[in-house]
Amino acid sequence: MDATPDPRRWGLLMILAGLVWFTQISVDGTYAADLLGGFLLVGIGLGFSFVPVSIAALAGVPARDAGLASGLINTSQQIGGALGVAILTTVSTTTTSDAIDSGTEPPQALLDGFSTAFWVAAAFAAGAIVATLLALRRQDLAGAEPAHAPAGV
Repeated sequence: MDATPDPRRWGLLMILAGLVWFTQISVDGTYAADLLGGFLLVGIGLGFSFVPVSIAALAGVPARDAGLASGLINTSQQIGGALGVAILTTVSTTTTSDAIDSGTEPPQALLDGFSTAFWVAAAFAAGAIVATLLALRRQDLAGAEPAHAPAGV
């Protein structure tokens, strides 16, 4: 077993940490204290996550089907992103409306909506971590056939 730290293993955890960071934003917060750290965590985490996700998704795909598989990955990312934004916007808007209806002042109500949406996003990230730990095994990727360009290309 390799004990060397591999930063790719930490991508989803960094995304999760950044999303949880965003749930702690205050009405009187500042960019440096409330946003910058979360942006850095999520940005670095995404960089460490997208490439391994692509590698895992393409592992074992025959070279002749690599283009199709890559297209399916990109399409899934686009649809998943749009669906995620729709879900989180609905959660945020509903929570904000409910808070305003219950008498919360608009700045705090909006913050409550955003915080709830970030908790939902963090739950999705935690689910992705669990799914990755349960479904993806290193030995499955070790024997994967690499996709090579056809001869003459």
